[in-house]
Parts: sequence; C-alpha cells; structure tokens
Amino acid sequence: MQIKILTAGGTIDKVYFDALSEYSIGDPAATDLMAQAGVGYEYRIESVLRKDSLEMDDQDRQKLRAAIEADDCRHIVITHGTDTLVQTAMSLQGLSGRTIVLTGAMQPARFRDTDAHFNLGGAVALSQAMPEGVYIYMNGRVFHPENTVKNRAAGQFQERD
Repeated sequence: MQIKILTAGGTIDKVYFDALSEYSIGDPAATDLMAQAGVGYEYRIESVLRKDSLEMDDQDRQKLRAAIEADDCRHIVITHGTDTLVQTAMSLQGLSGRTIVLTGAMQPARFRDTDAHFNLGGAVALSQAMPEGVYIYMNGRVFHPENTVKNRAAGQFQERD
C-alpha cells in the first residue's frame, strides 16, 4: 500500500522568524514527521501549495483536486491550514476510488506543544482504514466535512449543531 501526502501549507508548516516577529510557511513538516515516526510502508510527499489557508481561494482548491486526479494513489492525506480546511474538504467530494483525509495543526509542527504529530499519524491511519470518501481528522476525531465546523474559541473541530 502506498500513501500520498499532499501539503498545502497552514499552521502545521509555519516557522517563526524571530528577526521579523512573524510566521511564514516553511518546508512541509510532513517530511520530518514521517521520518521521525519510522513509518514502515511506502509514501510520497508532494508540496502543492505553501499558503495560509485564509489566503486560499477556489483556484488553489482546484490545484489540490488536480494533483489528486493526476495521481493513481488511492490513499491521500492532505496537510492544510485549519481555518478553511472544511471548505477544501467540501471541494474535494466526488472523487471516486480514493480515501482522502485532511488534517492540520493548531500549533506549528516545530513547536514542542503541537498536535501536528498526533493529527498526521491519525490521518495516515485513517486513510488506510476508511472506505472511499473525504474525511477530516482533527482533535482525535473523524469528521465528515458537511457536518463540521472549527470552533475557534475552543481551539477544536466539532460537529455542526
């Protein structure tokens, strides 16, 4: 089995530049996270975007969709910024023959107190275990995009009321 990890940027890939007192999108964190985990199966990582998700638009979402359509891999994980992760997941519905899982992090992967490792590991496992479709894996839970919202105050994803 092979897994394809597409990276889109977002907090998971952010790096803090002390001299500038701001964050910017760095190299895909998935590369280091997967290497540190000692993963025992074949996977490929492709950087599609390096954007904060608040800056993403429909054209960017189409780039992600095109990257999936151009590849024959059936198990796809997408690392993405959390602010518009649900919108991107919705835009990827209808791609048959694939299990697609989107995830991200509330804190950059390079931070000590980050959820990036947990979320990426969960998303990778989920991409192998679920039937075809589009899913979100955040906060230790599996979500269907059409029933999901990000609760900024709680710092969590939740099912829509």
